[in-house]
Amino acid sequence: MPASITLSKCSWSTPDGRALLSDLELTFGPERAGLVGRNGIGKTTLLKLISGGLRPYTGSVTVHGTLGFLRQTVQVAARETVADLFGITEALALLRRAENGEATAGELADADWTIGTRVASALARLGLDASPDTHLTTLSGGQSTRARLAALIFTEPDFLLLDEPTNNLDRDGRAAVIDFLAGWRGGAIIVSHDRELLEAMDAIVEMTSLGATRYGGGWSQYRQRKAVELAAARRDLADAERRVTEIDRKAQDATEKKARKDRAGQRKRAKGDLPRILTGTRKDRSEDTGGATARLADRRRAQAFEAAASARQRVEILQPLSVVLPPTHLPASKSVLTIDSVSVGYEPDRPIIKNLSFAITGPGRVAVVGPNGSGKTTFLALVTGQLQPWSGTVRAMTDFAMFDQQVSLLDPSASVRDNFRRLNRTTDENACRAALARFMFRADAALQLVSSLSGGQLLRAGLACVLGGPAPPSLLILDEPTNHLDIDSIEAVEAGLRAYDGALLIVSHDEAFLDAIAASRKLNLPSTRS
Repeated sequence: MPASITLSKCSWSTPDGRALLSDLELTFGPERAGLVGRNGIGKTTLLKLISGGLRPYTGSVTVHGTLGFLRQTVQVAARETVADLFGITEALALLRRAENGEATAGELADADWTIGTRVASALARLGLDASPDTHLTTLSGGQSTRARLAALIFTEPDFLLLDEPTNNLDRDGRAAVIDFLAGWRGGAIIVSHDRELLEAMDAIVEMTSLGATRYGGGWSQYRQRKAVELAAARRDLADAERRVTEIDRKAQDATEKKARKDRAGQRKRAKGDLPRILTGTRKDRSEDTGGATARLADRRRAQAFEAAASARQRVEILQPLSVVLPPTHLPASKSVLTIDSVSVGYEPDRPIIKNLSFAITGPGRVAVVGPNGSGKTTFLALVTGQLQPWSGTVRAMTDFAMFDQQVSLLDPSASVRDNFRRLNRTTDENACRAALARFMFRADAALQLVSSLSGGQLLRAGLACVLGGPAPPSLLILDEPTNHLDIDSIEAVEAGLRAYDGALLIVSHDEAFLDAIAASRKLNLPSTRS
């Protein structure tokens, strides 16, 4: 039987009873399927249901074939090696005993003499220079991810289940994973916000609060289909709202017509032109007709309002963020940042950055790139004054705001609204609420505590508080802003940054993000590893 995964009427709820997945109907074959959707919508839960880590509350999950599951985070024991990760520690020990003439005849019969070659091949497919004896604690986060993926393919599963496989990888690591998956001929279900990786998929499965929908092709085809759906949803909303207006107008016309007719009847009755019994009959008939007309109008109005609400929900789900920001008025000739012959590090005689000179003039958009360990975070610490250079000078000649991955400029114990008022003291309540609404913090959403926000909401709140005020800073500094964000959040951040007319200095490995915000200039930091 061909390898396949089938979810039939599959539902799952959180321990507190919140329905997360409802009546899912999905089938996966030997294909590469990208799984996308907002954070918290249930993507990782779906992988756990498929792998057997969770059981559905209702429905069934049927798997024909073997699975390899790459989770987002895995704890590593202090003495764990690549061989332990591959599950070949005992097999390698047997080969060593055989080489030393210490193995029994039975052990020699069981020895797998190809295991070393196969491990090396799996590591090479992921571009990782490591041996079975390499301790996992000596690997960077990105190298560890590649080692775990190599261990999965070593077992030759029918399906790979990958949860954010390119998170925290540098450019080379991401390219290695993307290249590997491009040549993978088994099945793969991949949770990811990496649009470059998603471009190589055979299908995109989008999860929303309304369920799961499959789109054939990669990311570009998916986005084209979504644009068509958005246009259709807008048309449906316009039609529904016109229908509501039309029904209200007709109901008003009917009410006025009946009122005129009733007044005419009252005048006739007052003159005594009609027999009393006929007058009562007509009055009863008028009341019956009026009641039936009113009930019909109410029913039609309710149906029209329901259609409008449904159409409005579709538009709100599909509509991307679009913001208008106050200008920074940063002149094109203004010197924003100068770095002259700077060297710095954390250990004497081991500089991480050496003799670096660099400058930003006007509203430039610069991406700081380089392999893991090349000093990108150190560079940002220099620019913001958190780290002093050993030699050379660093001068920021305009106001700036720094966004680290925790958005620490926000007070986590305060609401989004209170953070905005703290950072923009001259702004009144109406201007505050209007600015937050442009970043999708409307009404009670603005009163959420910062500590309760998701990663995407947190960064969006920081941008709202800094960019939404009357005088946004002329320089924004961002450190890996798309890490751990879902695609909706990334695109919301992109929309905000595209509308910003100041200078940008960004550390990021996300090429699609850098292209979207027009960060065409790059500062390449070379690797400092020996």
